Amino acid sequence: MLKTLLCGTALLALTAGAAHAQVSNNVIKIGVMNDRSGIYADLAGEGSAIAARLAAEEFGGKIAGAPIEIVVADHQNKADIAANTAREWIDAGNVDVIADVPNSAAALAVQGITKDKKRIFLMSGPGSTDLSGKSCSPYGFHWTYDNYAMAAGTARALVEQGKKNWYFITADYAFGHSLEEETSKMVKQLDGKVAGNVRHPLGTADFSSYLLQAQASKADVIGLANAGGDATNAVKQASEFGITQSGQSLAGLLLFISDIHALGLQASQGLLLTTGFYWDADEQTREWTKKFEAKAGRKPTMVQAGVYSAVRHYLKAVEAVGSDDPDKVAAKMRETPVADMFTKNGKIAANGRMFHDMYLAQVKTPAESKAPWDYYKIVKTIPAEQAFLDPAKSGCTLVK
Repeated sequence: MLKTLLCGTALLALTAGAAHAQVSNNVIKIGVMNDRSGIYADLAGEGSAIAARLAAEEFGGKIAGAPIEIVVADHQNKADIAANTAREWIDAGNVDVIADVPNSAAALAVQGITKDKKRIFLMSGPGSTDLSGKSCSPYGFHWTYDNYAMAAGTARALVEQGKKNWYFITADYAFGHSLEEETSKMVKQLDGKVAGNVRHPLGTADFSSYLLQAQASKADVIGLANAGGDATNAVKQASEFGITQSGQSLAGLLLFISDIHALGLQASQGLLLTTGFYWDADEQTREWTKKFEAKAGRKPTMVQAGVYSAVRHYLKAVEAVGSDDPDKVAAKMRETPVADMFTKNGKIAANGRMFHDMYLAQVKTPAESKAPWDYYKIVKTIPAEQAFLDPAKSGCTLVK
């Protein structure tokens, strides 16, 4: 009897050891990299790290006996810092997966490194369609939104209202260029036209000269192809210039709920925007938001909610295959539908684009809002196949 018991115990120990050995370095290490101190800190920052930790907590902080560890870094919106951090994390820090990385230039740099070094990359913050297009990777997953989706929502809605003549104020780097390009394509497809554009440096405080040029164009719509602090500064100053009162429409092509909170409803009321997540959409989003808010002290943006969803899906794949082997995990992630509070029936395409419904929202008036963060009216749901570019047209070589 004792011999049987000892044999059984030994077998269990061997089994547990084998399962544990399937996780490299006996730890599942997730690096959350983003802007923690600059213009994108509100929409990502520490909130994205909190979201990743919430996902890890759902697994009891470990899988197959291996602890889940979350590390964080600030890329300061610089591609070289992002690239150096990614290399250091992978080569010296044994990081298995990198998550978030708002700022498309930084994300493109990290995509190249994770592709070469065979590490999973979960992109929630960046918008460039190149990330699931010509710069796609078998280990890269573009999760929350992209610039095509922003155009498919906001630009389509405004052009369908008859506002067909556009002028762009654009952040002068990869993300802004991509957002302007995707929106211009959508406007022209719908028989609209582009009157012109002007580009500004990242982190611009004074938009007066750019707004005056846009105002002088007499375009129906001034499209803001920027985000974070740049977008909120532009919207505030456009309000001071009385641009919308003079008949032109202002389109924030990438606005987050944190931006609306910073602007206030008086300045932002009536704006149309496209989002992949709204905290008050249903009971499941509200329940998750309570957990997030208890730690963050505020409601989540779509980027932060997307980090949670992507990290959770990654961990589910690790649990299912019993390993953090990147090829096995990537294959499992692609074959498994995404079902959580972020999306009910998400699907990952061959190019790494996670297809899910998006939402066209309008910012409420102060009178319509019943409480802090009660900011959106959901105007319509944009089906996934309309919201995102057909992978066959993306330019990704992974698409057969």
